[in-house]
Amino acid sequence: MSTSFAKPCLFQTALISPVSVFASVVTCLSLSAIAPNLVAAQPTPAQPATPNQPQPLETTKPNSLENSVFSISGGQRLMSESMTAIGQQNYDLAVTKLQDARQVFNQLSNFYQELTASFSGIDNRISDSHRRKALQSAQLRDEATYQLAVVYRAKNQPELAVPLLVQLIRSQAPTRDLGQQAYQQLFELGFVDTAFVRPSASAPKP
Repeated sequence: MSTSFAKPCLFQTALISPVSVFASVVTCLSLSAIAPNLVAAQPTPAQPATPNQPQPLETTKPNSLENSVFSISGGQRLMSESMTAIGQQNYDLAVTKLQDARQVFNQLSNFYQELTASFSGIDNRISDSHRRKALQSAQLRDEATYQLAVVYRAKNQPELAVPLLVQLIRSQAPTRDLGQQAYQQLFELGFVDTAFVRPSASAPKP
């Protein structure tokens, strides 16, 4: 062992008895051996976070898609914009907006139907919630389809309106308001030659 640790204590105790010198040397050596451990035991100060360190992700907020186009409210905004374009007789813009709205509602309806089936028998509360959204999206899709067919009529493009109207009747059924209106459009276009009058619920059955 190096004697460099003991020399300072020996110089300070040159005029003291040998026993005292020995005790001082032992004390100095003991402190020298303990000191590194004391330094190592000091707590390491916390380092400030650097930009390169990963930061915790912000919790996703509910309804965060409400401002997106890919939502029921987003599709409704597209339909509202299409009505504004129709009022300005900007039919090309109206067609674009209605096509986008129809696609959004159709995708939403399909996705909500899949979620409905996935939760059926597992959590009926969640399944029913998605089923209602699927029906709402499908209804809005059909409304966008009808408006798109009407715009095609205004643009003198019946060949584009007729397929949409037929699809709409199949989706809504002729007995519902939107289905009846779609069939009336076909009648006015001359695609069908027989008018349809929805029977009244109070009318006597033949």
